[in-house]
Amino acid sequence: MTDEIVRAITGDGLVKASAVTGRSLVERARNIHKLLPMGTAALGRTLLGCSMMGDMLKEEQGAVTLQVKGGGPLGTILAVSDHEGNVRGYVQNPQVELMEQRPGKLDVGAAVGTEGTLTVIKDIGLKKPYVGSIGLFSGEIADDLAMYFVESEQIPTACALGVLVGLDQSVTAAGGYLIQLLPGAGEDMISKIEAGVHAMGPVSAALAGGLDAEGLLRTVLRDFQPEILERHPVEYRCYCSRERVSRALISMGRRDLSELIQEQGQAELTCQFCDQVYRFSREELEQLLDEM
Repeated sequence: MTDEIVRAITGDGLVKASAVTGRSLVERARNIHKLLPMGTAALGRTLLGCSMMGDMLKEEQGAVTLQVKGGGPLGTILAVSDHEGNVRGYVQNPQVELMEQRPGKLDVGAAVGTEGTLTVIKDIGLKKPYVGSIGLFSGEIADDLAMYFVESEQIPTACALGVLVGLDQSVTAAGGYLIQLLPGAGEDMISKIEAGVHAMGPVSAALAGGLDAEGLLRTVLRDFQPEILERHPVEYRCYCSRERVSRALISMGRRDLSELIQEQGQAELTCQFCDQVYRFSREELEQLLDEM
């Protein structure tokens, strides 16, 4: 199944919806960060939610950052999406051992924790990015995202995210949806969406059963006539480069960079999103110092 985002709106224009499938992008994150199943599920859900939020942006240079600090053993979870829904991210403690609610059901909420915050940072090219933060509701990520939209943006939202991990620890299915009511939507619409959510059941099971992103939307919005607005592929994409790392070294300032050269004689920096290692020799560092 192709990793993609599908956006739709109902014929009356009162409900907008997005759905994403992302088995390959979550599997790439698993391989990059050497995640155990708990980290795969938590980071995967965060990446998928952030992907749909990034895709909502209208600014071509826009970006959304989703930060989850729940106080659980996984530590901080961070995901960043561009305006097309391409994402990258990491989890602070990727090697957390298996925690289950019941056999076969990962307890993501316990691994993430609820004694903390979910923070959304939207950079749309203004002088300062928009920052919104709420206390974590469940640690399950999807419930917390839905609560964020209700509390911070006053948008009634239904969200579901799922990552299915196989016995070999690889990702077998991953995806989710965001359903949002627009001004003018009545209580009857809420009831219909709730019925669709109930009919769908767990997202991971629906995906494993063969549904794609459009299938998720049409199942949840079964009592409506959703019009597909757009669909396009998404991927795990890191924008790091040697040039960017060089700029980061320069941003240290002459004094700190000089001390680095004197004390270590070289530098080795690792990208937190893709684990790419960038090495700089003494000569290269001295050249950066000269350019400053």
